Amino acid sequence: MTHEFKEIIKSYALAKQQGISAVMATVVDVEGSSYRRPGVGMLILKNGVTKGAVSGGCVEKEVFRQAQSVFDTGVPKIMTYDGKYRLGCEGLLYILIETFDISEDGIITIEEKLTSREPFEIVSFYSKTETSNGFGSVVRFEDSKKFPFSDKIDVESSQVTEQECFQRKMQPCFRLVVIGTEHDAVKLCQLASTTGWEIEVIGSPKNPKRPADFPGANKVLNYDPDNLKIEQVDKQTAFILMTHNFAKDLLYLQAIKDFNPVYIGLLGPARRREKLLSAFIDYHPEVSDEFLDSIHGPAGLNLGAETPEEIAISIIAEILSVVRNQEPIPLQDKTGAIHDDPKRKNINAAYTKS
Repeated sequence: MTHEFKEIIKSYALAKQQGISAVMATVVDVEGSSYRRPGVGMLILKNGVTKGAVSGGCVEKEVFRQAQSVFDTGVPKIMTYDGKYRLGCEGLLYILIETFDISEDGIITIEEKLTSREPFEIVSFYSKTETSNGFGSVVRFEDSKKFPFSDKIDVESSQVTEQECFQRKMQPCFRLVVIGTEHDAVKLCQLASTTGWEIEVIGSPKNPKRPADFPGANKVLNYDPDNLKIEQVDKQTAFILMTHNFAKDLLYLQAIKDFNPVYIGLLGPARRREKLLSAFIDYHPEVSDEFLDSIHGPAGLNLGAETPEEIAISIIAEILSVVRNQEPIPLQDKTGAIHDDPKRKNINAAYTKS
C-alpha cells in the first residue's frame, strides 16, 4: 500500500499549493470480510476530487458524504459501514475520517524518505464507541521523525495514547528491475506499472533506450554488466533477466550476485536455466544459497500464457506469490478468509513515544 500512500501525498501536495483543504479516510478495522484490508486510505479534497479507495467502489460515496462534517467542523469521526445490509457481504468496516493537513516541510521530508526507500509506519488512534478530538493518525519513520495528519492530534497526549490503536508497517514501494529491452520487456513494464510497482529498465549503451520507449517505467538506464549500478536493492526488489541472449543473461546475473533481491526471474525453458546456473556457479562457487533460492526459471506461473501480455501477467503473478509467500491456488479452493494478514497489529496503547 506504500505506492497508494505515495500517490496520496503527491495529490495532497498539489492541492495544498492550490489552497484546497483535504480529509483522509482510513479503514482501521474490519469485522468479517472486506474487499480491502485495514490500512487502506482515501484522500478527499474539498473540491470533490478523491485519490485512493477504501473498497472496490461500493463504500466510497458514503465515505464522501460523511466526510463533509469533518470538513465543516474539523472534528475527526469513526464511520461504520455494514456490508451485510447494504451489499450482502458479511463485513463491518470501521473507517477513521480526519482532517489531512501536513505541513509543507513535512510533505517534503516524507517525499524524500519515500524516494530513499525508507520503511515507516502509520499509526491511527480511534474509538469504535466514542467521538473525540483525540482521534487521528501519524506517520513515523525509523529516525523517530513524526508527521501527524493534522494539528488536531497531539501524539504525545494521554488522550491519544489511551485510544484504540491501529498500527501498520509500511515497506518501500515494490520495485521491478527489467534487464532487457525487447518488445516483451515493454509489455511487462506496461502491465507491472499498473500494480503501482516502481519499474527500472536496464539496457545496453550500444543500443541506448529512452524513457519514452518504455511506458510505465520510472527509470531507463543503459549499463553494460561490468558497470551496472543499481542502488538500494532490498527485499522489495525483484529482477527479471530477459535480454534473450544467453551470454548477456549470464553476465548480468554475475553483475547482481552481491545483491539480495526477493526474486530473480529467468526466461526460457528449464534446460536453459540449468545451463545458465551451471555456468554461473562455475564462475562463482562461493555464491550464497539465499541468492540461488531467489532464482526462478522459467519465470512465471503455469497459466497457459502465449502472448507477451499473457506471459507478463504470469510473471507478475509469480512475483506476487513469492513476495506474499503464497502457494497459487484458485480462491474457491482456499479455506478461511481471503485476506490473511499475520503482520497486522490492532492493539490498545501500543504506540511507543520515542
